[in-house]
Amino acid sequence: MNLACCCQPTIMGKLLSLLARDENSCCSAQQKYDIFLDFENAQPTESEMQLFDEVQIVLTEASDVLSDLKHYSGADQYIRAAINNPSAEQNALTWEALMPRIRTLRRFYFFSQKIAFVVPQILTEICSDDITPSLHLENQQALVKQFSEIIEFVLKFDEYKMRTPAIQNDFSYYRRVLMREGASVHSFTDQDEDSNSNLNVANKVSLFYAEATPMLRTLSNVTSQFLNKDKRLVDYAIDMLSTMVKVCIRMLETPTVQFRKQETHLFMLRVLVGLIILYDHVHPNGAFVKTSNIDIKGCVRLLKDQPEEFQTENLLNALRYTTAHLNDPSTSKTVRSLLMEA
Repeated sequence: MNLACCCQPTIMGKLLSLLARDENSCCSAQQKYDIFLDFENAQPTESEMQLFDEVQIVLTEASDVLSDLKHYSGADQYIRAAINNPSAEQNALTWEALMPRIRTLRRFYFFSQKIAFVVPQILTEICSDDITPSLHLENQQALVKQFSEIIEFVLKFDEYKMRTPAIQNDFSYYRRVLMREGASVHSFTDQDEDSNSNLNVANKVSLFYAEATPMLRTLSNVTSQFLNKDKRLVDYAIDMLSTMVKVCIRMLETPTVQFRKQETHLFMLRVLVGLIILYDHVHPNGAFVKTSNIDIKGCVRLLKDQPEEFQTENLLNALRYTTAHLNDPSTSKTVRSLLMEA
């Protein structure tokens, strides 16, 4: 079967696309997708522009969130001082040091709700049942790039959070004081909220940070809710995720595909892993069963074959410890051992 080649210009740049399928697997799950995702230069079409602009606002804030989280410094010394010397003066000093951090942590939580708001809008556009996932990827590259950037943000946020135990320590102390003191600490909290409102929000935020991977939980929950709302889109959305995985693998494995920035290659590796994790969370049987449309062995080998400077061990750890079905009985021992071995 000959390759079908199609080059289409976008409004601001050139989109290169090539869809190739093996003759013996034209309609199977093993289709080979050679679609060039222009993550460096993709520009929104006129029909994408409104949603693109809305999502871009969220992504701009996401960059600030990651920067603030990466440099988060806990209030451990103040909390220890308040526990060892529970005087009114020391409690006041501790609370004064703690509250800016609590506002930051609450902002992260409320930002997760913005992610939960825009993701269904993107999925609605790129998972419709009128065209195939491959055509969506070809024709809506800007939205696909934004969806990929959200996935990368989710991975980075959860990685930074797991490396920062001070987050839960700070918020646990704050919540305990609210529950114990109630309105008596109101003078140290936000002036436009009463103590009940503070405690209600604190309970929600506490549940958020109790998750090992809170942003992944947000993404998987909102994706599952999206699928549950319209059962017709379940197969299309699942197919879109697996197709994106295949496209990422093919681009990463193709020597002729070169990016101007090394960061783009790293970005694609992170997106590949994030897509597999998301697929594993939202698909009833997960990504590790034999009938999965994702070549897990190929993905793991690809990650292990990357140059040492790419430091893919963190991505392999994400597959090991943040997926939902790796340890299911349906996962073959070969897959599990391949992933778990160093």
